[in-house]
Amino acid sequence: MLKNLTFSKGVRDGLPIALGYLSVSFAFGMICMQNGLPAWAPILISLTNFTGTGQFAGADLIVAGAAFAEIAFTVLIINMRYLLMSLSLSQKLEQKMPVIKRLAIAFGNTDEIFAVAMRQNGELNFTYMMGLILSAFSGWVSGTVLGVFASSFLPASLQSALGIAIYAMFIAIIVPAAKESKPITRVVLIGVLISCVFYYTPVLSAVSKGWVIIISGVISSALGAYFFPLKEEQK
Repeated sequence: MLKNLTFSKGVRDGLPIALGYLSVSFAFGMICMQNGLPAWAPILISLTNFTGTGQFAGADLIVAGAAFAEIAFTVLIINMRYLLMSLSLSQKLEQKMPVIKRLAIAFGNTDEIFAVAMRQNGELNFTYMMGLILSAFSGWVSGTVLGVFASSFLPASLQSALGIAIYAMFIAIIVPAAKESKPITRVVLIGVLISCVFYYTPVLSAVSKGWVIIISGVISSALGAYFFPLKEEQK
């Protein structure tokens, strides 16, 4: 079965992901330029992070002048899910794969790459995973570069319209899961409610965006785990 998991198959499997990443990372590069970041900044961020939600949140905090610890902790909380996905994916990798190769795969483990990789039959080899990751990663970085350069000539009205791409991505992630699960819907609503309390309460409105994200995420997920635990058979 491993013979079928070639580098070229990984590239082919990653192309749909790359095309999806292209539009979102395009918006990321363009928004960074709109917010006054230098052209190299969003490109470097995409080259070294490869996490859509985390990059948008991190760049927003950088522009707001947030402290390094706040940015780091916010991105850590947002990307905490990758710990669980990486643990699951590690069980499917070839047992003899060295640590350095596992670390390379861990860097490229996104939601979409994880989903495609876990659907494959048998153990996953390094060659296939690199094809899958590099294909998707190329789309992400290319979109960022295009967004950076496009911001110099696209009309302001079009740039503003493209700026809603990140919100569309969040909706696309949340709505399907919320429709399938009432507990997820409740957790999302709790998070929104907490965020609104911080936004509209005079004293709490002074709390920075990064800490609001952290507090809302931690409290809503903790309440969800306590009040809506998964039954053993669902696990």
